[in-house]
Amino acid sequence: MTQNPSSNPPELRPDLAPQLQVQETPRAGQPTLGMVSLGCPKALVDSERILTRLRAEGYGISPDYTGADAVIVNTCGFLDSAKAESLDAIGEALKENGKVIVTGCLGAEPDYIREHHPRILAVTGPHQYEQVLDAVHAAVPPDPNPFVDLLPATGVQLTPRHFSYLKISEGCNHRCKFCIIPDMRGRLVSRPAHAVLREAEKLVTAGVRELLVISQDTSAYGMDRKHDLNPWKGDEVRSHITDLTRELGRLGNPKDLWIRLHYVYPYPFVRELIPLMADPDTAVLPYLDIPFQHSHPDMLKRMARPAAGAKTLDEIAAWRATCPDITLRSTFIVGYPGETEAEFQHLLDWMDEAKLDRVGCFKYENVDGARSNALPDHVAEEVKQDRWERFMQKAQAISEAKLEAKVGQTMDVIIDDIDEDGIATCRTKADAPEIDGNLFIDEGTDGLKVGEIVTVEVDEAGEYDLWGKLG
Repeated sequence: MTQNPSSNPPELRPDLAPQLQVQETPRAGQPTLGMVSLGCPKALVDSERILTRLRAEGYGISPDYTGADAVIVNTCGFLDSAKAESLDAIGEALKENGKVIVTGCLGAEPDYIREHHPRILAVTGPHQYEQVLDAVHAAVPPDPNPFVDLLPATGVQLTPRHFSYLKISEGCNHRCKFCIIPDMRGRLVSRPAHAVLREAEKLVTAGVRELLVISQDTSAYGMDRKHDLNPWKGDEVRSHITDLTRELGRLGNPKDLWIRLHYVYPYPFVRELIPLMADPDTAVLPYLDIPFQHSHPDMLKRMARPAAGAKTLDEIAAWRATCPDITLRSTFIVGYPGETEAEFQHLLDWMDEAKLDRVGCFKYENVDGARSNALPDHVAEEVKQDRWERFMQKAQAISEAKLEAKVGQTMDVIIDDIDEDGIATCRTKADAPEIDGNLFIDEGTDGLKVGEIVTVEVDEAGEYDLWGKLG
């Protein structure tokens, strides 16, 4: 059996969206825009909305700079390394194309961007769609053809056709000391429940097989709306994550549709979601992406995390008692200012008990504007690296043991890709795109199609990936 190397190595940043995919060819003479989308899935959704508006005005879309009349760079400002990546992308776009419009999180710092790249045409902040459109109109006037430029019902989609991100809110009300997202994206603003459900229904009707629910804080959905009631299919639904998830799970047969929850903060009422995940008649996957960040209570207080007092191990045990098949994914920060060796060891011991299925890990770094920059006792870079390596070694061992236990099991997988050698790259219900592992099928794939959900028997396991054969 051919062991493909995982496309998700442990050093992968766990905040990245899949690579942008544009699945159309501009018509001759059509004004065309290139798009570079950096950062997280929430930014990718912003890119989709911008391009949907532009596509409706008659613009063609190019996946790169080739033949484009201008380029939009949707930036990330989450970490200083992400800022550097954004500046590099802007520089490359200026070099290759010359006409560049900048938007996204780093756009909240226009002077910083112009200091490095004074030739850019315009800068707008995150989710400032109208300002982006104004900048595009000024740089490349629209020239729509009403007989040709028809917008598909689902808008422009930048992910593969079989899965889509569903953004349910913007912003965040937390003030975690290491994070500047609230400063860039503002406070929590939830979409009405019926608007989310209507968008989800359209996507499912258009053939999307997996909806990935995202926001800055999915658990807080609807709090800003005081969990108001919204009309839906002759009844009413609350703007509350439990009610929204229940309704999403009813949009399709679980054999044909997957609903996956991301960025769920560990509030106590999260336990209300778990019975939905355990219900075999709902499309909600038994998968919970929950950013713990650390385990030691003193560390969580220094981070100003909202769940500093939660007894997370007790909660995890309760979730697993209700839904034994649940997959738990989380992200952690090592080397945060003030982190002692004892506190880091507490995290390793906690991992031994929690045995999370999937983890990502950041080495702490200062971000301009973050309150954590001013904390005392910053950790030396070599110590951060050592702790990151020890943490990932622990996580890898846990992952390897968990995957080995799946050998011999039969499970459903969704097909993401079939290469020229006939090897199918798939994901199980335990695997989100880009950030988790894969399952590979390297025999008998004739007749399979990307986006299908098929049944396989697992016959081999690696550190992060599985191999299987069609059942």
